[in-house]
Amino acid sequence: MSSAKDRMIARAAREIAPGMVVNLGIGLPTKVVDHLPAGFPVCLHTENGLTGIGPTLPPERADRNLIDAGGAYVSTVPGSAFFDSATSFAMVRSGRLDLTMLGAFEVAANGDLANWKIPGKFSPGVGGGIELAQKARRVVVLSTHTDRAGNPKLKAECALPLTAHRCVARIFTDMAVIDITPQGFALREIAQGRTLHEVAQATGAPLILPDAPPPTF
Repeated sequence: MSSAKDRMIARAAREIAPGMVVNLGIGLPTKVVDHLPAGFPVCLHTENGLTGIGPTLPPERADRNLIDAGGAYVSTVPGSAFFDSATSFAMVRSGRLDLTMLGAFEVAANGDLANWKIPGKFSPGVGGGIELAQKARRVVVLSTHTDRAGNPKLKAECALPLTAHRCVARIFTDMAVIDITPQGFALREIAQGRTLHEVAQATGAPLILPDAPPPTF
């Protein structure tokens, strides 16, 4: 059986509709490309200057000059285009991204996102995270439900420095699919083998549960 993380990434890939322009952020989101069907009609964007991204490649098959923003080796597809960072960020800032998928350290119940800095640990900077979180038409997060110590990453309020306010619409974790609503976190789907009680206990804010058993992924 595939791991909970693999199922989470595969489920997140189904969020992408044909014809979308999508940015896959550093970390777990970059793996989404490998869960899209061959020839799927989507334009994947990376802020270091490429649209039209194909599957990631192992080092022995990769072009060492062709990487995404996280440094993973990627491939091209028919229609791929290369450009400088100024053009890439002009695309982001002008609202041309239908969807961006980002990682997270914390997400608040109102949609605030913290994903760039843990005080006391090295960070190269916020990079393109602020623009992606603020300017994409829809922002979703891929993250483990808790950190390595078992602490919730979905919280009433973020304690870490914010990337952007009220930007997240949906969260995909290894335990559940959760939407941000005016009332807070709302559970939509649950991972195989998990219970509603487990998900609620691992969430650091009240969790709105469905009236009927939720779908599983």
